[in-house]
Amino acid sequence: MSALSPAIKKLLQGLVAGLIGSAVALLLWFPGWLDNWEARTWDWRVRLLAKPGKATEKIHLILLDQNSLDWAKEENGLPWPWPREIYSAVISFCKQSGVKALAFDVLYTEPSKYGVDDDRSFGAAIADFNSFVGSVFVSQTTGAERKWPGAVREPGFRVGGLEQWLSGTGAGGIAFPRASFPVPEVAAGAAVLANVHLDPDPDSVYRRAKLLSVLDGKVLPSLGLGAYLAAGPDTPLSIVPGAFSVGDRRVPIDSEGNAILNFRGPSGTHRAFSAASVIQSELRIRNGEPPTIKDMEAFRDSYVFFGMSAPGLFDLRPAPVSGVYPGVEIHATILDNLLSNDFIRAVPVLILVALTILMALMAGVATSYVSGIFKSFTVYGVSIILPVAVCLIAYARGFWLPLVVQEAGVTVTLFSAGVIYYSTEGRQKLFIKNAFKQYLSPAVIEELIQHPERLKLGGERRELSIFFSDLEGFTSISEGLDPEALTALLNEYLTAMTDIIQEEGGTVDKYEGDAIIAFWNAPLQQVDHARRSVRAAMRCQAKLAEMRPSIRERIGRDLRMRIGLNSGPAVVGNLGSHTRFDYTMLGDAVNLASRLEGINKQFGTYTILSEATLERMEGAFPVRELSRVAVVGRKDPVRIYEPLSSEEFAVRERGLTLFAEGLAAFYRGQFAAAEGTFIGLRDADSAAAAYAEKCRSLLAHPPEDWDGVWVVTSK
Repeated sequence: MSALSPAIKKLLQGLVAGLIGSAVALLLWFPGWLDNWEARTWDWRVRLLAKPGKATEKIHLILLDQNSLDWAKEENGLPWPWPREIYSAVISFCKQSGVKALAFDVLYTEPSKYGVDDDRSFGAAIADFNSFVGSVFVSQTTGAERKWPGAVREPGFRVGGLEQWLSGTGAGGIAFPRASFPVPEVAAGAAVLANVHLDPDPDSVYRRAKLLSVLDGKVLPSLGLGAYLAAGPDTPLSIVPGAFSVGDRRVPIDSEGNAILNFRGPSGTHRAFSAASVIQSELRIRNGEPPTIKDMEAFRDSYVFFGMSAPGLFDLRPAPVSGVYPGVEIHATILDNLLSNDFIRAVPVLILVALTILMALMAGVATSYVSGIFKSFTVYGVSIILPVAVCLIAYARGFWLPLVVQEAGVTVTLFSAGVIYYSTEGRQKLFIKNAFKQYLSPAVIEELIQHPERLKLGGERRELSIFFSDLEGFTSISEGLDPEALTALLNEYLTAMTDIIQEEGGTVDKYEGDAIIAFWNAPLQQVDHARRSVRAAMRCQAKLAEMRPSIRERIGRDLRMRIGLNSGPAVVGNLGSHTRFDYTMLGDAVNLASRLEGINKQFGTYTILSEATLERMEGAFPVRELSRVAVVGRKDPVRIYEPLSSEEFAVRERGLTLFAEGLAAFYRGQFAAAEGTFIGLRDADSAAAAYAEKCRSLLAHPPEDWDGVWVVTSK
């Protein structure tokens, strides 16, 4: 791999990490070791995104809740279990209300303790309701019946392809050997008998249901399907590969006959009425009184499920949307999904495998191409979040796309990428960082880490913004301090200034005693390099002003700094010998920045920038024009400026306006007028004082050819 380019190496490393991650994840997934975690993430998706379906409003519940039990006992002296004749009132109410189908999620496997007449009365009410669905409980282990009872009418349902499907799947999990049937008086009148048995997932949460069961060769629909068939008894049924066909609806099922339920929300999403309110309404109607339930029209053409929600009746189940969910509402959800034709579909295994590999490869490749804590964490975050987003989208589209296997693939990939990175490039990069962190800015180090081939002689032409600074009177300061105190002072000062420069994205070229040399726009491109340099200069001056009182207490005098700023082309790169070199800059623009730092002495200022920098900073800060100067080593004069903060400019605006008028007179050669203006400002403005003295000198020795240029003779 040594002959490969860095980009190809990174790509291969990322691909290897991705393949490792996806392989580990799939090896964990297929034996079922991730199933419990997947189930939890599925429940989270359901709780987050579940919403009512198109048919939800057409399904109502009548619940035998605790209030109903209390009402029967307190108002009527009826303990549990109730006489079955009471349920006849529920049936009568539903018939009068125009209910399309009524399904009872109650088992009447034992004769009524109130006698056979109670069962006959209830059975007569059932027979009078043409679309009543009664309950049967089928099981592998319990139930008195092993054959279809002779006293119970055989179901008329025929399911096309059932025998072939059963033979191909080994009974497919829907054939049961035992069952519990209602007593004959109750069973005889039912239009449909339906299985109410529900099997939870291994973690005891109910997420799936069988739409049909087989006992003794006879088909029993689930309670939800039974309600659908009671309303449409001629609906054709058939099993086709991977699906159960109900009329024009196709329900996706697995090899065990299970369909994944599309829950609509927490308990109560389907409109519910207490059994007590329904019974009271029916009794009031019989007495010619208005019913307790005002909105009886809501029942018209609806499907109604009667079931239990009182805690003591033991029909509360854990579901994805809630830890406590009435079993009857699970049956209602089956019908809701059937009517809306939107059962959840499992994503095919091949698609899941492909997505797992893709997510892992993407994470591996992306990780291999980034460096730095922020970028790395960004990639990690995106890699972790992306499978979540895809799975949420899949849920919204009606698919169960396993999440945990993808997350496992991504997680193992990220870990593998880290190991590969450290074993290959990481050690080299750590060496570079440790070797140069004391000398180069973090930006330069990161550039070298990304491009270690740049550790060689050579440079490039680049437009830079250049910063030169020097402490005023530092020679005399150093003479008055012992070496330890001088070193401490210098380190404190240089640290504070360097921090600001690097915060603004600058690269510190070097220190020369108390002098700082820095630049912007290399090695990293910065379109706003001029603004950054000026802002850094102003922040440095502000920071030094903040430090000045404490320094004065230690050394007995103020510490002030002069700064020169210029922008222009320069050569920047690794300059030196083959064994020792610096990342530095060369060029006329660099020399001018150095000269501008010294020119501050002429005007009593502390920060000067060139016209080139002014143009490139695009009005980011207010300035005042100081002069047109001719410096040593340059043929053409340079227009220079002093940057000001917005606050300072506002305070000094009147004086700055007068200074500009005096400067204009100076440029025209009107030295007397200019002197008069500057004298009025000199007490508050050192630059005005310098101009007043300059004007006196020019009045005493008038120049022959005046061009308005202040000639600087010193470097």
